[in-house]
Amino acid sequence: MTSRTPRQQAAARTIANILLETKAVNFRPEEPYTLTAGWASPVYIDCRWLISFPRARRTITLLAREEIEQTIGFEHLDSVAGGETAGIPYAAWISDALMLPMQYVRKKSKGFGRMAQIEGSLEENSNVLLVEDLATDGGSKLSFVKAIRDAGAKCNHTFVVFFYGAFPGAIESLEKEDVSLLYLCTWADVIEAAEEGGYFDADKISGVRDFLKDPIGWSQSHGGRGAD
Repeated sequence: MTSRTPRQQAAARTIANILLETKAVNFRPEEPYTLTAGWASPVYIDCRWLISFPRARRTITLLAREEIEQTIGFEHLDSVAGGETAGIPYAAWISDALMLPMQYVRKKSKGFGRMAQIEGSLEENSNVLLVEDLATDGGSKLSFVKAIRDAGAKCNHTFVVFFYGAFPGAIESLEKEDVSLLYLCTWADVIEAAEEGGYFDADKISGVRDFLKDPIGWSQSHGGRGAD
């Protein structure tokens, strides 16, 4: 990952504290989670949980708007699309903050009516920002990007609140398809904030640090996906 500016570092710490304070962070090295992509992980972030915390989500939205405007630009986007389903509320809040139209992208066509995979009015050749809650290895983002492009629009940027920042190749797989990944916070930020705030005992934090040192090896040794 590239180095971050002081603004991005401050935003990361704020988001890490929000995730910890709202108990959206789950540490379970002794009983690993299996993520959608098949990886075994001792940690899990539930960004859907945050929809119940208005002040937290407002702060996230403001920091997201700042990151998007500073990184992509103020007038380089035409709309915001949320990925089904966790990306939809974040896309709604961010599109409102940016004063842009919104769509959402289904995982597959609903199979009746307009047979649409994209819900909402999407202008041809418009520049769309894909929004989801989090990213592990970037795989699901590419399927949503493809759907947007197949519908005739452009999609060269995706935004998530949380990026695992552990599994190799996530950013590279997106860049290969000319898609950048914007994010506010990673596991490294959460671990640092958790340790300083005493949110979890030393054994659990140590177990997560072991995972971050070798996420693929850790996953494979705990019954999850290994090196392809």
